[in-house]
Amino acid sequence: MKARLRAPLLRAAARASRPWVQPAAPSGMETPRRILLIRPDHVGDVLFATPAIRALRAALPDAHIACMVGPWAAQVLTNNPHVDEVLTCPFPGFARRPKKHLLEPYLLLWRQARALRSTPCDVAFVMRFDHWWGGMLVYWAAIPGRIGYDLPTVAPFLTERVPYAAGRHEVEQNMHLVAALLGHPLGKPGALEFHPPPEAVRSAQALLQDAQTGRGLLCLHPGAGAPVKLWRPEAFAEIGDSLADKYGLQVVITGSSSERGLAEGIATQMATHPLLLAGQTTLDELAAVMAQCRLVIGVDSGPLHLAVAQEVPTIHIFGPTDHHLFGPWGDPTRHVVIAADTECAPCNRLDYLPHELADHPCVRSIQASTVLEVADSLLTSDSHAAESDGIMACATRPEGHHVR
Repeated sequence: MKARLRAPLLRAAARASRPWVQPAAPSGMETPRRILLIRPDHVGDVLFATPAIRALRAALPDAHIACMVGPWAAQVLTNNPHVDEVLTCPFPGFARRPKKHLLEPYLLLWRQARALRSTPCDVAFVMRFDHWWGGMLVYWAAIPGRIGYDLPTVAPFLTERVPYAAGRHEVEQNMHLVAALLGHPLGKPGALEFHPPPEAVRSAQALLQDAQTGRGLLCLHPGAGAPVKLWRPEAFAEIGDSLADKYGLQVVITGSSSERGLAEGIATQMATHPLLLAGQTTLDELAAVMAQCRLVIGVDSGPLHLAVAQEVPTIHIFGPTDHHLFGPWGDPTRHVVIAADTECAPCNRLDYLPHELADHPCVRSIQASTVLEVADSLLTSDSHAAESDGIMACATRPEGHHVR
């Protein structure tokens, strides 16, 4: 019922606030001087926007490009050479904390709109397909050009509505959205982009100095933002021990501070001695650690896309989400998806309550032997030959390249 009422209520809100907002008529869309991109999501989705940001910079080299993201994802763009300014907003619904009160999202909306009015821009992109809050924000901020997806909850606030194509990867969706401003296709998206600064590389090297000299590194990143995405800790321990023994690798387990317990639980089940870095790295340092590894294995999460951006081979264990839409953006022979084969997958639902998880074992049903088979293939392949062939020079959509 709530979902059905939302679209007409938002249309009414757009009409009712129009006299107060008085948004200017779109002008200067061909050569905008100031551009704002809004992406409220977490690390992976912001990384998915980087090819579009790069294409936008190439087309409009003199424009001021600002990106508004959550504070949890600001580091993704801090060192991006194509971004002039990173703004942060604790977007309601993405902060992973309960609301203080019912009016909190709207009071925040009012404050952010007033702040944007003080630094006017010509065009704003609402890059998440269903982000009506972002649509209302740029509308209340009276930004003349407002580009987003033609969906009932977002469209009332836009001046340019772009079709959201079902089944298209998020990287491609972002490229099509930017193309609506430029008026022509942008070609194939390139690779994801993330640049850890030199100091982060030095910090990562210091963290890794406890790893045995001369051994290659295997990174296990077991955590994710939603419990339904998690794989079995004992399975991570099994593949860690097996690959460490077979290839002489030092296992490194990474994660956030809140995932330290998960990492320790895996370590206690291993015969070998992994290096625990969960809770010890910034996002920049995590990328630099992953860049030193021969292989990164984990569930569907933003940091796995961070590894892809570092051109490190990866294995992505997927369950409830659709890897055709949110899977790794890169060479599918180096970034492999292992997807659950349960009938209900992908359901694209992540908000299962703790007592519901036992009935949704899609990720947990994936066997360690399946992951080990793919890991064997990646570790024994000639990675140097792959790089010399320029495979990573142009990323391709990962459709059809997965293991079930």
